[in-house]
Amino acid sequence: MLTSLKDREVSEAPPEDRRIERASLHDVVVSRIRDMIIEGLIDVGARIHEGQLCQQLGVSRTPLREALKVLASEGLVELVPSRGAVVCRLTHKDVRDMMDVLAYLEQMAAHLTCKNASDTQILEVCRLHGEMLEFYATRDRLRYFKLNQRIHSTLIALSGNESLYLVHDILQTRMKRIRYIGDRTEESWAAAVAEHEEMIAALKARDGQRLSTVMVDHVMKSWERVKSVI
Repeated sequence: MLTSLKDREVSEAPPEDRRIERASLHDVVVSRIRDMIIEGLIDVGARIHEGQLCQQLGVSRTPLREALKVLASEGLVELVPSRGAVVCRLTHKDVRDMMDVLAYLEQMAAHLTCKNASDTQILEVCRLHGEMLEFYATRDRLRYFKLNQRIHSTLIALSGNESLYLVHDILQTRMKRIRYIGDRTEESWAAAVAEHEEMIAALKARDGQRLSTVMVDHVMKSWERVKSVI
């Protein structure tokens, strides 16, 4: 089970536009609405107007409502009786609490990943990092962000501890919108990229202590970047 999880996380995926072409309608609708929430196209605390969104996406209410159930399970929306789906609002305490837990999880994972990951898996993470830098160079924020999140998930998966991975995945999903807006300025985005460069250097050296320190520092600096806009 652990091996299949790691293999799934680091396997080379086809370009995103090709994945969408092959994906089911359900997956596409979930992804599109999730992206709209992450990018702030649907305001925090706002009720999602099903009719308008159906028209915008060109789908019926059934796949839309199924997608909203998935997003509710991810903690991105709340299904409120008589109001429908509402984009979740996180408080400063919510975000700080989750950041603290993410820091502990990534600190634990760093040592295990440096110990357990194969050379091939580390090279794949480095490849993903290089691809992410290409999106940074073209200022493609959403595709950069998605690959950034995939790198974090991969580093956790390579620890070989599935329980750690599952808890991290839940929190990372709930934090997607918050982490996305953290790179809203050129200065903050450049700082985040520099931190990722340090992470990759530590991973390539299999220096678990250094990777642990860098990843925890990255989470804490992410908190400083987002706390003023929550």
